[in-house]
Amino acid sequence: MAESAGITTRTLRFYRERKLLPPPRREGRVAYYNEHHLARLRTIAGLLERGHTLGGIADLLTAFESGRDSHGTAELLGLEKSILTSKFAEETPIRLTPEELADYYQGEVTVENLAASLDIGYIAVDGEKFVHVSRRLLDASSELVKKGIPLAAVLSAGRELRKQSEGIADVFVHLFRTHLLPREQAEAPEGLDAERLDDLLTQLRPLAKQVVEAELGLALDRRVQAEVEHWMSQCASGTRAATNGDGAEATDGTTGDHAAAEDDSATD
Repeated sequence: MAESAGITTRTLRFYRERKLLPPPRREGRVAYYNEHHLARLRTIAGLLERGHTLGGIADLLTAFESGRDSHGTAELLGLEKSILTSKFAEETPIRLTPEELADYYQGEVTVENLAASLDIGYIAVDGEKFVHVSRRLLDASSELVKKGIPLAAVLSAGRELRKQSEGIADVFVHLFRTHLLPREQAEAPEGLDAERLDDLLTQLRPLAKQVVEAELGLALDRRVQAEVEHWMSQCASGTRAATNGDGAEATDGTTGDHAAAEDDSATD
């Protein structure tokens, strides 16, 4: 476990003594750690990199897991809440035990894949369970794995899509900030409040999704059509090459037979 987390066994024991890490399952003198422990260790490492002390991390984790969460605690753990109630994402988080998570991906929940999922933000640690950010993403990625795409490749694609999606979001935010927000401010000299912003976002949400869905569909049609045509062209070229090769071999063989026959005749 220490090697997988990139720490020393001494550090691992220290974390346990400080109650930062739940105790492992024990059978006699053997201690068994699982994916939950590794996820917790990676969470600790991430918070340390952001400048938090071990004491502060212990308080954060305790507050989060006992339900005494505050806006600040959730934000630090990557679960930031907003005063706005209108959301563009309509995703339903789902809580899973390590065993349930493994079942979704047919045994491909390796240490590397788990670390990648945590890094991307698909899953977070909540007590003895994982929380996946989206049931739809969970179901879709699980189906892709079942169809033969390795989970590592699915996560790599997810990381790339996250980058592309951030760029798309920036385009809409720019439109909002440049054109709509100034107009709303002009119409509300007393100042914008959360309710007014919520109303505006509620109107924008379906429009933004409609544009993105239409553009994505058109892009997929163009790229898939080009890929299929390229693939069929390669198949046709391969078939012609194979046919020409067979003809050459047949011609060479016939010539060889004639030459052999002439030699035999000359000998006779």
